[in-house]
Amino acid sequence: MIAALEETISGSDQLTVTKRAELRGKISTMPGLNRFLRVTPGGLLRTDLGKAKAEENLDGKYLLRSADPQMSAEDIAAGYKQLLEVERGWRDMKSVLDLRPVYHRLEERIRAHVILCWLALLLVRVAENQTGQTWPAMRRDLQRIAIGTFTGPAGTFRQRTDIPKTTRDLLATLKIGVPRKIHELSTPEP
Repeated sequence: MIAALEETISGSDQLTVTKRAELRGKISTMPGLNRFLRVTPGGLLRTDLGKAKAEENLDGKYLLRSADPQMSAEDIAAGYKQLLEVERGWRDMKSVLDLRPVYHRLEERIRAHVILCWLALLLVRVAENQTGQTWPAMRRDLQRIAIGTFTGPAGTFRQRTDIPKTTRDLLATLKIGVPRKIHELSTPEP
């Protein structure tokens, strides 16, 4: 950020007072840069190296507070990290699982919808933990399994496509059996 601020204000000493004030106003809309900006008594724009040094001392440090004085620092940090996972779960429920919009009017149907979405998210998380892959990557592999319907004079049958090795490995890791090759077989009626 310091480099970006210095690049932004470089050459500002040659600007008119009005143009320098415009640049100052533009920087004031950028909170990350504005906190390191210093204006000299003569109206020149400079980097506040004292503030930059103070911020540098705090880089990578977090202040976490807990209402439970018995908790250790490690437990508080672990709880904070789990909070990020909970927030990720809610984001996934809203986007990946399409929790919203809910078109139900009765409370029990809304509750059932949310519970089903929660169960789907739980299934996704269990699969991610078991395989070490993300859900989008697993879904891409699983979507390679398809079923085709074939009709001829002897009848109709539905057959799945060949399963790639990566998908077979994924199914094996999840302890899911490979789907059978022929799904439906029917003869024409006489």
